[in-house]
Amino acid sequence: MEAFGLLNIDKPAGPTSHDIVAAVRRGTRVKKVGHAGTLDPMATGVLVVCVGAATRLSQYAMGSRKTYVARVRFGIETDTYDAGGTVTAQSDAPLEREAVEGALGAFRGEIEQVPPMYSAIKQDGHKLYDLARAGQEVERSARPVTIYRLEMAAWEPPFATLRVECSAGTYIRSLAYDLGRAVGTGAHLAALERAASGPFTVEDAVAWDDFQAAMASDTWRDYLLPPDMALAEHPRVDLTAAEAEDIRHGRLIPVDEAREFAGDLARAYDPAGRFFAILERRGIRWKPRKVLLP
Repeated sequence: MEAFGLLNIDKPAGPTSHDIVAAVRRGTRVKKVGHAGTLDPMATGVLVVCVGAATRLSQYAMGSRKTYVARVRFGIETDTYDAGGTVTAQSDAPLEREAVEGALGAFRGEIEQVPPMYSAIKQDGHKLYDLARAGQEVERSARPVTIYRLEMAAWEPPFATLRVECSAGTYIRSLAYDLGRAVGTGAHLAALERAASGPFTVEDAVAWDDFQAAMASDTWRDYLLPPDMALAEHPRVDLTAAEAEDIRHGRLIPVDEAREFAGDLARAYDPAGRFFAILERRGIRWKPRKVLLP
């Protein structure tokens, strides 16, 4: 049976997320491999890689909360909002820790964030970074994101280390840029680590060098994690053989009203205990959203 699971890889600085996925595809000889949330080349930390049928779960893993450790350099702005870009503005104005901490409050909670030009978001059918590389800058619509937690972990002027817990879709580069504007000196993202993505943490991640060695020795499956971790926050539903058969054929089954379910999605397990489908609640019935295994 083809591999069906997730990998928690500690991505090093340098390679793109696509580079990691391509190397995993070659090294494991599994055709279907994807990732659940891009990291910029300079960024490190948790990169969730989906293997086999688990590629169909990427959107669920991608939608979980993220935790980042961001190193922000004040006094310099760049066109990419990070250390890899061209300097566009500089300031020698003095900056105190209290001013930065005082500005953080405006970025906590639900905020509107304008994505950077150097991003993969599409506008009028074109990716923003393609337009940026062609020398064009266009108006971008602000998007709602949520910053659940934002704290300063260290102050080493002109650098601040921030710990950020946020919703999916938050651009930490934009946060650094906006914070720099808020304190009047400008800023850019100097370094970034994704410390957690949902239940996946950097402490539990496998180092990229170690995983490459495991692929070379064909022991990489030792690092494969259960695919249902992608939906860890959703309830579990154990089905009878008849119910599992109905789900496989696209038929609706009744919801057990004796149980309370949070939200409209659930993880479905067959009588053998295999996670094989995602259910979507429709009133008093479960409808199959995705069947993952035959």
